[in-house]
Amino acid sequence: MSAQLSEVAAQTQNAMPETNRRSADFHPSIWGDHFLTYASESLETEENLEQKVQEMKEAVRRMLTSPIENLSQKLNLIDVIQRLGVSYQFENEIEKSLQQLHMTLQDSNDHENDDDLYTVALQFRLLRQQGYRISCADKFTKFKESNGNFKESLISDARGMLSLYEATYLKIHGEAILDEALVFTATHLESIASHLSPPLAAQVSHALKQPIHKGLPRLEARHFFTIYQEDPSHDKVLLTFAKLDFNLLQKMHQKEVSDLARWWKDLNFTRELPFIRDRMIECYFWILGVYFEPEYLLARRILTKVIAMTSAIDDIYDVYGTPEELELFNQAIERWDISAIDQLPGYMKVFYQALLDVYCEMEEKVGEGRSYRVKYAIEAMKNQVRAYFHESKWLHQKHIPTMDEYMRIACVTSGYSTLAITLLVGMGDIVTKDSFEWMSSDPKIVKACTVVARLMDDMVSHKFEQKRGHVASAVECYMAQHGATEEEATNELSKQVKDAWKDINEECLNPTTVPMPLLTRILNLARVMDVVYKDEDGYTNAGTVLKDFITSMLIDPVPL
Repeated sequence: MSAQLSEVAAQTQNAMPETNRRSADFHPSIWGDHFLTYASESLETEENLEQKVQEMKEAVRRMLTSPIENLSQKLNLIDVIQRLGVSYQFENEIEKSLQQLHMTLQDSNDHENDDDLYTVALQFRLLRQQGYRISCADKFTKFKESNGNFKESLISDARGMLSLYEATYLKIHGEAILDEALVFTATHLESIASHLSPPLAAQVSHALKQPIHKGLPRLEARHFFTIYQEDPSHDKVLLTFAKLDFNLLQKMHQKEVSDLARWWKDLNFTRELPFIRDRMIECYFWILGVYFEPEYLLARRILTKVIAMTSAIDDIYDVYGTPEELELFNQAIERWDISAIDQLPGYMKVFYQALLDVYCEMEEKVGEGRSYRVKYAIEAMKNQVRAYFHESKWLHQKHIPTMDEYMRIACVTSGYSTLAITLLVGMGDIVTKDSFEWMSSDPKIVKACTVVARLMDDMVSHKFEQKRGHVASAVECYMAQHGATEEEATNELSKQVKDAWKDINEECLNPTTVPMPLLTRILNLARVMDVVYKDEDGYTNAGTVLKDFITSMLIDPVPL
């Protein structure tokens, strides 16, 4: 904790006025001090491990770069490498292989594997993921009867059905055949899942809950290890390489989260701001979903601190602050100057100092030539606080906005625009001033991600929030505006989330406005929402599903 922050904390002990305030009664952190300590390997062990991984990596590279003889085998290899979570090590090789594959498919005389649903769907998914504009009608119409229905004979091909099911999640607007394919495959896979033999049964059950395209690569890899090793034809070198790579990265992530946990503890927010959600570890997990690769260490540190601060501001506005205090805080954020601290109540002084410290450190870490990046991040945070303030006024006026009015403000308070801009700050030379200008212009992909974030959050958390007094969510706004039931509102909002995913997919197809690595981070933000808010508010109620995810990514190594 900085000397300034210690001083502010000392001055403001017991300074909170006796005011009638709401309480959300958030549960404390489930991790306690678990992540404060970090068990490092000996240097010799680490060097030996890295050397072993390097040797295996070269063996996998040779597999990938060998000439394409069997198309199906090459597709499977790329798919397995991606699903084992190591494709980040071979991006250029995979791009070249898929480029070659795409050119081969352009040759109208090449009809190899034309009737093999598994291979055709896998081709489609891998090429779409890579940004190629592949026609779904050309690929899948042949699997339909003359009456327009999918062939009944496909139902017995569980592997092919699963491959088609996964491919449908790459759909964009106007692709009715993929909408139909999703209903067809999901319905039949659900009915046959329990009759399949392992490991296919486990794969189908998992996919029905979490399709690959919407999953977090690290979590999906952790799950796929067990599936792949049960496959009699699995490649032992590839599997061992992927497991060692996972464990090596996990050690690096453990060190990072330990440093961040120490920073958070030193802020002493559990004592100074006891009403906020203490979710530092969950914040790190969130950002690990955005980028896990070694080169993004600084980017992760910056974004984790910003999301932790944003979560606290959310609770100050939603739960604790009085209308008068929130107005003062809003003014202080607009000024963005330490001299504005004097006008704030005690608990806000502690927080305001800590917030400014985060952005000062950000500027220091990115260096002089990139300090313009921090200005964009500050503007994004100011914009978000304005939106929180706007929502707080709705709450105190008991105003239920129309859906359009609500979404204009609530998409900003979802935090995703702020995160999308801030995630660029710590990235490398691939990010330019133009990238920030583009991101700040609220492009279609960011807009779509904010819709996913806002509506998924609202659908699972609105009941809990309304009990304690909270601004109307999208569910309440839709019900009030359309005289709809809760079920009707939820169905409509779910449809809007599906449409937003089509926008996201479309924006990731070539030619893209900005480099694909930037779009991937935005896509990953939407993936985190799908994972964390699928059935409940996994962030606020962190002791349930998120606990297992964090354990598998940050505590338990993969058994070799």
